[in-house]
Amino acid sequence: MTSSQIRQQFLDFFQSKGHLIVPSAPLVAKNDPTLLFNNSGMAQFKDFFLGNGTPPSKRIADTQKCLRVSGKHNDLEDVGFDTYHHTMFEMLGNWSFGDYFKQEALTWSWELLTEVFKLPKDRIYVSVFEGDKKDGVPFDQEAFDIWKAIVGEDRIIYGNKKDNFWEMGETGPCGPCSEIHIDLRNQDEVDTIPGKSLVNADHPQVVEIWNNVFMQFERMADGSLVPLPNKHVDTGMGFERLCMAIQGKQSNYDTDVFQGTIQYIAAKSGKNYGDEKWADIAMRVIADHIRAIAFTIADGQLPSNNKAGYVIRRILRRAVRYGYTYLDFKEPFLHLLIPGLAQQFKGVFDELISQEAFVAKVIYEEEVSFLRTLSSGLVRLDKLMEDCSGKILSGDEVFELNDTYGFPVDLTALIAREKGLDIDEPGFNAALKAQKERSRKDAGASAEDWVIVNEGDEVSFIGYDSNETDTQVLKYQKIQNKAGVQYKVVLETTPFYAESGGQVGDTGVLVFVTSGVSLPVIDTKKENDLIVHILSDARIENLAGEPVKASISTLRRRAITHHHSSTHLMQAALQEVLGKHVAQKGSLVNEDLLRFDFSHFQKVTDEEIKQIEQIVNAKIAENIPLLEERNVPIAEAKDKGAMALFGEKYGDFVRVITFDKNFSVELCGGTHVPSTGEIGLFKITSESSVATGVRRIEAITSQKAYELLSEQEALLSEINDLLKAPKDLVKAVATLIESNSALQKTVAAYQQKEISGLKNSLVKEIVAGPVNSIIKQVSAPTADALKNLAFDLQENQENLFVLLAAEIEGKASLAISISKGLVDSQGLDAGKIIRELAKEVQGGGGGQPFLATAGGQNPAGIPKLLSLAPSYIA
Repeated sequence: MTSSQIRQQFLDFFQSKGHLIVPSAPLVAKNDPTLLFNNSGMAQFKDFFLGNGTPPSKRIADTQKCLRVSGKHNDLEDVGFDTYHHTMFEMLGNWSFGDYFKQEALTWSWELLTEVFKLPKDRIYVSVFEGDKKDGVPFDQEAFDIWKAIVGEDRIIYGNKKDNFWEMGETGPCGPCSEIHIDLRNQDEVDTIPGKSLVNADHPQVVEIWNNVFMQFERMADGSLVPLPNKHVDTGMGFERLCMAIQGKQSNYDTDVFQGTIQYIAAKSGKNYGDEKWADIAMRVIADHIRAIAFTIADGQLPSNNKAGYVIRRILRRAVRYGYTYLDFKEPFLHLLIPGLAQQFKGVFDELISQEAFVAKVIYEEEVSFLRTLSSGLVRLDKLMEDCSGKILSGDEVFELNDTYGFPVDLTALIAREKGLDIDEPGFNAALKAQKERSRKDAGASAEDWVIVNEGDEVSFIGYDSNETDTQVLKYQKIQNKAGVQYKVVLETTPFYAESGGQVGDTGVLVFVTSGVSLPVIDTKKENDLIVHILSDARIENLAGEPVKASISTLRRRAITHHHSSTHLMQAALQEVLGKHVAQKGSLVNEDLLRFDFSHFQKVTDEEIKQIEQIVNAKIAENIPLLEERNVPIAEAKDKGAMALFGEKYGDFVRVITFDKNFSVELCGGTHVPSTGEIGLFKITSESSVATGVRRIEAITSQKAYELLSEQEALLSEINDLLKAPKDLVKAVATLIESNSALQKTVAAYQQKEISGLKNSLVKEIVAGPVNSIIKQVSAPTADALKNLAFDLQENQENLFVLLAAEIEGKASLAISISKGLVDSQGLDAGKIIRELAKEVQGGGGGQPFLATAGGQNPAGIPKLLSLAPSYIA
């Protein structure tokens, strides 16, 4: 059975049990400050368990892309070395939100594994929670009784709180787990050691494949447990491990999930998988990492130097390192794996095949960049090992390699051991911990517990239709961050749009009706689908219980809306002018401008920008009315041709924004103008590159655009006046530029003549000796002229040291030239000498051993440095 068939049978099975099959959420976690990446199947359903939303069905099943490379869920260093750890993996899951519970969940899991997938019953073990008297959690008698009837008591394992009790956090939903393990060892090993004794013992062939979590309690702030009114089921089954079990393999990497990629890598490297330990590890690392890299980029997260982007860059560089070191890949190679990967997941995760060229291009450019860094890093490591006086590389040196060159500790340790050295791992950990402490101190963030003011779970947004409403505070939280003390406030009903989809959050006021006090709302954010109003006034603590009138800043909202609707028009125009490959890669919409990042591999020309502007302004002039459709079934929206963003999670029902069904149809949650004519005017202000294959356009609209045109008109009028109002202004400016250029050439000729005369004069002043020298302050028009003079003085001279200094535009300029013979025989180095002398003029510089330059802020120091210069050639 192929991996594709296994995945489909899982989904078909639970669909037959009344489950709604939903798509995977993007790998990058959106609107959840606690996560960088979705690291479990339940992550996208978190709000349903917290009571902040209503699921589309009480029964759901899916396959979720997961990434575990940060925080407590970090499997990165195990990847490639064992048979079952991965960075990205698929989590198959079935969910019950207050519907079925343990009986159905456990019975169905057994049915699927043994009747559908035909796994041997005598190789399967199950676990139940043994209870924890200290914590007040009882033994899971219900799960035990169900399993006893299915598998018998001898195949049941009693698990402790660490292995068999799941908690979302210090407070909130929690409950016992029941894991399912399978023994995949050879029969002779099974006969020798019972599989039951190897469960949860990190045996590579006795592995957990499925975990059933039963959320039946709520952990309170005082640590006590209270039964939930509605009990939920949250299950997760590792797809790769399941394939290993069904396909009868000893490793996840031996399944067809990875073998296509591994065999391609083997062919490219000229090595056979299975022949060499470290080559095999490298192939597994690359085959695993390329999935994480490709799908995260496809979901909208580009490699970068911060947060989620930095994690992806590290994974990519780790893969490059293993290929470079153990497979002799000295040229970019990861990008070559993308076409095969895209085909493998076609029909499952189509975001990769839709962006195949873009993803490959981004990876290629990252590889090119890092291969240069890697080479210099290896040179640095060689130097550290050469200079090492003992047998241990210091923790600070190992940290430098990790932090500056991206070398993981295990790679540094391996190369060091080849030279008979070890590494100071405790010292490295101390340096790493110190860096993290600095980062935490810089962040300076803390938060108190939420204060519940009024009961209620449903939060209603009415901002599409109303700018103000009467409402009440549900809860608030006091936080401390770089901005100081702030408050997060959740209202029952709100017109405030929360920052999302590139559109900034609304500002406005909360007027507390009883006291008449008005508190400014300085921002609005979205956290776990909650709309959170940010305030900085501590009076909220005393006023929160009063009725509230919430009002947004309408003028600011209107300006934001103009920019947002223009973004839709511009994206459609970009596709019309540049091609259908254009896809949004990021955006910012605020009251001052719109910024739009999109996939495109070359600069947008001035002519193309002009075309885009003309198209958008034509659509504005048409005054196209907005067609807004809410709660449209996602399939129907796609049939309409609605453009969706890669990396965004859409529900079963979506909002569709249309400006002319033949021009712009998009899925969008932002605010928009009632008709395009309200925008007035659209003007692009800049176009640039922000990343490999990603361009950025910034534009302004309405009042901002009129202000820009007014400024440009005033500037033009001023230029016209300065040129005495010529009939043809362009011709007059061109004539002025030509005249200026001619004058500059004339001046340059005079300066060159003067420098030539100075050169002839200086040659006569050469001081003879073992080292001939000219050390002098001169007059020079530019620093380049001074440098050229110092260089030209070497003509027809031997053993000559030249130091020239000049005061140019109130600053010191220095130039040193040294004959090649002196550099070779005496070891003189112009770069080193000039760096020392430049200190006298409060400056710095450098260059090559035979020619160097410097500048400084204090020309008064020139006489002293001239007096010091002879000591360098004594």
